[in-house]
Amino acid sequence: MIIDEVRNELENHIAPFWAALRDDENGGFYGYMSYGLELDKKADKGVILHSRILWFFSRCYSVLGDEKYKGLASHAFEYVKNHCIDFDNGGVYWMTDYKGAPSDTMKHTYNIAFAIYALSAYYRAVGDEFALQLAYKLFSDIEENTLDEYGYREAFTIDWKLVANDALSENGLMADKTMNTILHLIEAYTELYAADKNERVGERLRFLLSQMSNKVYDPETNALKVFFDTKLSVIGDIHSYGHDIEATWLMDLACDTLGDDELIKKFAEMDLKISNNIRSIALEDGALNNERENDKIDRKRVWWVQAESVVGFLNAYQHSGDKAFLDASRSVWEYIKSDIIDKREGGEWYSEVSFDHVPHDFKEEVGPWKCPYHNGRMCLELIRRGVDY
Repeated sequence: MIIDEVRNELENHIAPFWAALRDDENGGFYGYMSYGLELDKKADKGVILHSRILWFFSRCYSVLGDEKYKGLASHAFEYVKNHCIDFDNGGVYWMTDYKGAPSDTMKHTYNIAFAIYALSAYYRAVGDEFALQLAYKLFSDIEENTLDEYGYREAFTIDWKLVANDALSENGLMADKTMNTILHLIEAYTELYAADKNERVGERLRFLLSQMSNKVYDPETNALKVFFDTKLSVIGDIHSYGHDIEATWLMDLACDTLGDDELIKKFAEMDLKISNNIRSIALEDGALNNERENDKIDRKRVWWVQAESVVGFLNAYQHSGDKAFLDASRSVWEYIKSDIIDKREGGEWYSEVSFDHVPHDFKEEVGPWKCPYHNGRMCLELIRRGVDY
């Protein structure tokens, strides 16, 4: 059954792989491994990567209770605390060098959100009050420095001067604001709200959910818009299948965490429409295609898109009872087992695989974005939800 399978994948493959990347000389975890499984111990270390590793091992400890995960989470926390947070100007850096000195000092709302997410999870796992204090410091940094009259701005210099949003703009478009940042602020504020039910955090979480339902969600297509100008007018014609299915369960979780029955009902209905749309248009040959740009479908299979699909379709089944969603979730897991999991000794998951089942050898196994967050979270969520199928 699937719970035994994902538990085995988590405990005997994903977690040991990332534990082995621990850097005991310079702190944190090594920042890059190529497709050929060549480890670069002097590569820059992504702050997003380290936040996600901190979140991952914190949740492993919370869900599985093994002390080794507590030790790995604490090691990650020390790196984030000592090297990633800008205590002078606020926020977190984008990258550090391999020794922990800032190498890219850009401030990005998305990046800070992941640090809040991780620090809140670490607090919930081990009860470290300083971690919670840091999470609230970063929450205040976002609220005080990034807001305009339309929402959250995204990219800044070290001292909060607005710059072009290169980090999250794609497809030849330069977006001022993105669905991606709104979604992961929701995720971060959900975790922070779960820590101690702070009313201010709850208020901002409700605001972000309203942006998703009123600005980002398109009720005519049952899809989420992706890129926006500063006034949240859509730019480009992009549909990100992976973000849609990921957003469904994260928005449901936010509403559940707030404990607001009206929001729970509203978003459950909206998220089921999104999930059904994705199942109808993006699930092909047992796996999820990547995205649509204008009239072109990108059919490559991306590791995180598949992981989020397993959780998102299970979430839709739990809300609807429609076994077609359960079948979709299982089919994607079967695809992950056959094509995405790297079965080479020393490997983890391939970053990307072509539609005709060939791993992309130009994509790294570890990098600033390639981390244990999506696939590890998939396993942890299935274990937590306890639906065996």
